[in-house]
This record gives sequence, C-alpha cells and structure tokens, in this order.
Amino acid sequence: MSFKKHIPNAITCCNLFSGCIACVMAFKGDFHLAMAFIVLGAFFDFFDGMVARLLGVSSPMGVQMDSLADDVTFGLAPATIVFSFMQTKLLYPLYLSKVLCVLPYAAFFIAVFSAYRLAKFNVDTRQTSTFIGLPTPANALFWSSLIAGGGEWLNSLNAGWVLLLVLIVLFSYLLVSEIPMFSLKFKNLSWKSNRVRYIFLICCAPMLALGFLAPVAIISWYLILSVALHLRGTAV
Repeated sequence: MSFKKHIPNAITCCNLFSGCIACVMAFKGDFHLAMAFIVLGAFFDFFDGMVARLLGVSSPMGVQMDSLADDVTFGLAPATIVFSFMQTKLLYPLYLSKVLCVLPYAAFFIAVFSAYRLAKFNVDTRQTSTFIGLPTPANALFWSSLIAGGGEWLNSLNAGWVLLLVLIVLFSYLLVSEIPMFSLKFKNLSWKSNRVRYIFLICCAPMLALGFLAPVAIISWYLILSVALHLRGTAV
C-alpha cells in the first residue's frame, strides 16, 4: 500500500517535469519541441487521476500536486512560448518601438488565468462530468500549436501582434468564464447519450491533416460547438 500511493504522484511529477522542459525549450526558441513536451505532459495528466482511482489511493495532496503541475505545464509553459515568440520572432510596426520591452509580458496573463481556472476547478462541485470554462490543457495546446505551426502566418499579417493580444484577452476570459463545455468522458457507447462527443470527434478527424496547426482547429471547433450548445440551452 505504501508503494502504491506514490505511483499517481510520480506520474504527476512527470507532468511537472515535462512542463519545466517545455519552458526551457520555449526560451530557446524551439517551439516545436516545447509543444511536444506540453503534449507529453498532457499524456501524464490524463493518467495520474485515472491511476489514482484505479488503485484507490486518491488524496488531497495528489489534488494539490496535480494543480501545481498543471499550472506549470498548461499555464506557464504556453505563456512562455507566447512570450518568447513575441519577444524574439513577432514583427511589430515602428511606432511601437518604445513599448516593445514590455508588450511581450502580456503573454503571462495566460499563466495567471490558468492558475485561477485550476483553483476554481478544485472548489467547483459543478464540474464533475462537464467543464465550466475552457480546460487548461486545451488552452495550452491551442497556444503551443498556434506558435509552433502558425508563427510565420502571424508575421504575414499586417497586424499579427494585434490578433495575438486579442487572443490572449479572449482565451484568458474563456478560462474563467461560466460557459459550460462538454468533456470527452464516455459513460457508455450509445449514440443518444454521446451524440455531441461523436459529432465532435468525427469532425476532428480531417483536421489532423493540418499537422502542428491541428490543435488550433480542433480546439476552435470545440469552443464553437460548446458555445453553440450553450446558446441553444442544450445540456452538454
């Protein structure tokens, strides 16, 4: 029993370690590798809670460890990717030269609102089978994908820096919003009970052809579908 109780926390530590390496890769400007370590962290994050439940060793300490690891991997790491890109790669107009030393720091709002989202999730009893607000792993995958796969595209726009700042504000809001968003947890395999999930997954399949930009398309589709269901008053 003493050994089993440490297994989930060890997996959580692997998530945290992956997030730390993602931050280092981001500062080095290797955005593809940074994204890869965020994906690896998401893999460990998926299994730590599952293993804890299977072994019957869930604990309050595990919950705290999980939130800490998640804020590094899914909060600080994507924020660092965006910061590094804004500081070293993003093109700006000349009239912004006096504020270029501070503008990239706006990226760290991603980490701040991710921390708030994780704390909110821990105390919100409504989020057992669905989410309220955008989950931090989805947010992290969106940002790492956008920079790793779409950095050159952002620079091709006349005001790519404006779009990036607008997205930072928008996704910071989505993290802490009260918009219900469906989860991919299947209680059974019936079409009637999981119609939204099946439709979502079927539409995601062709998006995988986009390569590094696939998460941007998939998470955008996830948000559109969740908001549409919310506006229609359809339970998710």
